[in-house]
Amino acid sequence: MSIGRNALYFDDYILSIQYFNQVIGSKPYLAEPYFFRAVAKLNLDDFRGAEEDCTSCLERNPFYIQAYKARAIARQNMNNLMGAVEDYDRTLAYMPEDKQMLTNKAIALIQLKEYDLASQCFERLFKLQENNVQALLVRGNMYLEKGDTINAMNDFDKAIKSDRFYAPAYASRGILNFQKEDFTKALDDLNEAIRLEPRQWGYYINRGLVRYHLNDLRGSMSDYDHVVEAEPDNLIARFNRGLLRAQVGDNNRAIGDFDRVILLEPDNYMAIYNRALLRSETGDISGAIADIDKVIKEYPNFIPGYYDRSRLKRQLGDVKGAEKDYWLAFDIEQDLKNKKKDSLSSTAEASSGNDDKTREQSDKNINKFNRLVVYDKDAIERDRYQSSLRGRVQDRNVDVDLEPLFLFTYYKELDEVERKLPYTNVAASMNKSGELLQELLITNNEVPLSENLVAQHFKAIDDYSKKIEAHPNDALLVFGRGMEFMLVQDFQSAQEDFEKAMRMQPNNIVFLMNHAALRYKQLSISASENEDDKNSMSVNLRFGPGKHSAQTDMASKFDRYNYEFEMILRDYNRIIEIAPDFVYAYFNRGNIHSARRNFKAAIADYSEAIRRDDQFADAYFNRGLTRIYLGDTQRGIEDLSKAGELGLVNAYSIIKRIQAD
Repeated sequence: MSIGRNALYFDDYILSIQYFNQVIGSKPYLAEPYFFRAVAKLNLDDFRGAEEDCTSCLERNPFYIQAYKARAIARQNMNNLMGAVEDYDRTLAYMPEDKQMLTNKAIALIQLKEYDLASQCFERLFKLQENNVQALLVRGNMYLEKGDTINAMNDFDKAIKSDRFYAPAYASRGILNFQKEDFTKALDDLNEAIRLEPRQWGYYINRGLVRYHLNDLRGSMSDYDHVVEAEPDNLIARFNRGLLRAQVGDNNRAIGDFDRVILLEPDNYMAIYNRALLRSETGDISGAIADIDKVIKEYPNFIPGYYDRSRLKRQLGDVKGAEKDYWLAFDIEQDLKNKKKDSLSSTAEASSGNDDKTREQSDKNINKFNRLVVYDKDAIERDRYQSSLRGRVQDRNVDVDLEPLFLFTYYKELDEVERKLPYTNVAASMNKSGELLQELLITNNEVPLSENLVAQHFKAIDDYSKKIEAHPNDALLVFGRGMEFMLVQDFQSAQEDFEKAMRMQPNNIVFLMNHAALRYKQLSISASENEDDKNSMSVNLRFGPGKHSAQTDMASKFDRYNYEFEMILRDYNRIIEIAPDFVYAYFNRGNIHSARRNFKAAIADYSEAIRRDDQFADAYFNRGLTRIYLGDTQRGIEDLSKAGELGLVNAYSIIKRIQAD
């Protein structure tokens, strides 16, 4: 259970499930492992499995309130809205002031079109917190659904006034301005949303629509290019970019975009039809007919499809087939006119104004095949009601934390912008030895393991154990097994191996670095059991209606952690003794000083790291945040600016927020 919760804490969901499986296999009568496995499954979007695990948990302990919360979220994602509302009600019976659950319940009721009941939820929410930004946005969207744009705009304005740094508020107001055809204001709002939350790709998609309506095709294309570069499989960006490329005559690359959409979503008939039109333009008549065949099979009354297929068959010399399609289309069209259903004609739909240039992703009306797609508001709402139980997710618009400790590992996550890290060769000899299964690299951006990697690393533990039996004094083998234990989040076993390796080679910098990082991971988990301790483990700037300030009185909370802090610092001090030019030790020691609220010492260490490598972006970033935390705002902004210049792009949004404040 302990190791599984370690893995869950560090967002390693697949691995955590493996451990909870072992607990359930051993003691199936316990409720707790089912709940934690459900949380892991929620994060992996396995909503059916999460619901089943929550039910199993509640069968064993009907008073496990968190399981009702998790099951409600799973049910809401599966569109079992009544079941979700029932679970929210059970949760609220025990926790009547849980604002997140009230918000989630309100969203479910809106999805059920129960607007009066949703309004009752909002009344309770605003009694608990008058300016609850999330609730204002949800209620604003409810007003939009009811066609009340005035009250919707009032709620969005209130949300922005309450928290000028909450990106979704600007995004929601931007879409409302877009719907009102006030494209200039819409663009301003979406620009602000993107500055505050630059990795929310839906904002770029919607800004691309606004730019399109402002006849800024180049800007619109650049937004879709940006999304596709970051998320190559983003269906909306691919589809919209395909339409724009077709509009400017870039037919082959437009076909490439629709090919990708169809590969990822084979039943996307709008993409198939658009590809058919492009194939006919590029001379691939047979391919175009094959695509139109698929569309007509799914939509047998789709008039434009018959007319286009008739034209293409005529080009191939199939006069009989062409005539058949033409008259079939004509008959369907006349029948629709006779039944006064002209609105189904694509010609009528394509000529009725700006609103008819877009559709939501959930809208599958084939007659809207040539419309740009809006980032679906349902997806935004889904993100909101999932957030309360999805790992350790923090609202990046509210909290800004230090860049984390560096350690040696086998995997790292790719950065949005590749930044240059200080060079080090301290692991070179270990990598050349061939005793480790993979090459060590240094990073502060770890990634969770896939299912295949989990199995590989469990097997590696057994392999190392056999080698250690034969060579018990081989420090590198012992360290290698410790690495495997660390990767599968078995911190106690990893620590034992690291300490054994350090006794054999007390001056090995790699051993010391990972031993210190491991102890800090364990310390973080211990602190997470106490919310005050967790929020005080590092410099954490609080933005919003309030301000950013140092909470220097928190150091007294850490008396019980002092021994662990001292042991971690001892490792970094030893590394600096052995290798004074090893900049990562100064950086990590600065983070430990920050966690202890010893900010002057932290700044001294970040400065020393920068003195030894003036391209160290993370050191500038952390020194900048620490300086701002202490009130030295100007020099803090200068450091953040340098960090942004060197590749830490989030620094720019922080600068903007601080300057606006």
